[in-house]
Amino acid sequence: MKIELFKRSHDGGPNSGVTGYWLIEWKLGFSIVILRFSKGSREAFHSHAFNAWTWWIKGRVMEYFADDRTPLPWRPSLKPKFTPRDCFHKIVAQEVTWAISFRGPWMETWQEKKLDKVTTLTHGRVIVE
Repeated sequence: MKIELFKRSHDGGPNSGVTGYWLIEWKLGFSIVILRFSKGSREAFHSHAFNAWTWWIKGRVMEYFADDRTPLPWRPSLKPKFTPRDCFHKIVAQEVTWAISFRGPWMETWQEKKLDKVTTLTHGRVIVE
């Protein structure tokens, strides 16, 4: 897979409300991305193709879990948030929020859950049948 530098794109699909500013994206190795969360959230709970460490820079979000665990508030801190690739969650921004995320290597697939339907996705958000 190729290495991409200094790109801007949606993170989590075009309706996610999250814009990513990648310093580097190398899916076989790691990525560093600055994230801008618009107020609100996409409707889908999701896992990730990667593990990630995220530092919240500005704003406030709530993290909700598909298994009904107690939601967690996140705000700027020196303490990072670790998100394992199998964490099924969604982030709801209480206001425009900024973060920087360091992501590990990508697995081939991850999942989204909308209206109790789980979909498996692969690179390019292609649905795996």
